Amino acid sequence: MQIIRFADLKPQPWRNGGGVTRELASHRGAASPDGASAGATSSDDGAWDWRVSIADVTSAGEYSPFPGMERVLTVVEGELLLLSVDGTEHPLEKYRPFRFPGGAASSSALPTGDVRNLNVIAREGAFKAYTSIVELSKKRAHPVFEGQLGILLQGQAAVSPGNAGQNSAGQESSGQESGGQDSAPLALGRYDSVVGSDSHTPEILGRGFLAVVSIDPVAG
Repeated sequence: MQIIRFADLKPQPWRNGGGVTRELASHRGAASPDGASAGATSSDDGAWDWRVSIADVTSAGEYSPFPGMERVLTVVEGELLLLSVDGTEHPLEKYRPFRFPGGAASSSALPTGDVRNLNVIAREGAFKAYTSIVELSKKRAHPVFEGQLGILLQGQAAVSPGNAGQNSAGQESSGQESGGQDSAPLALGRYDSVVGSDSHTPEILGRGFLAVVSIDPVAG
């Protein structure tokens, strides 16, 4: 079981100075020497097939284009983001995912102040990304399966490994914490992420809201 602690992630400033990004997880393309990584950072824009990150937006401005990618943006803190995509303005409220082409000319305005966004970017034709917002329960655990990332957005929650399947060793990297199948539940902080698995599938119990990001390979 792997946990990416948000507090351990290094913020990467935007080129235009309008915010910072913390990368939660990414998967580099076949030409890259690196494969999937969690809690990693990359300075090579678009050098991956998918990326999940959290961005603090502190000023209005243009977004970097990602041709050949599809983006899913969700405001997770703050009231409102005005996103312009190819000249059309979209008001984005908290916890409402919005999908748009990565190569489109896009910019944002902040009519109610700073916001924090959950950004998911996936290469078209290779992967399809989805973001859903789930209200947690203390009575029924929410599982996080292989190919998913569970991110605590608000509230108090803990994660424990499930009982199904066979335990498999996972690689640790900076910003990650692992728990064995017999370990006690581990408390999650705000914006901590749980890496999904089909072996002893992590289960999250608590009160609050969880973002579940799913990255599905596109059948070729």
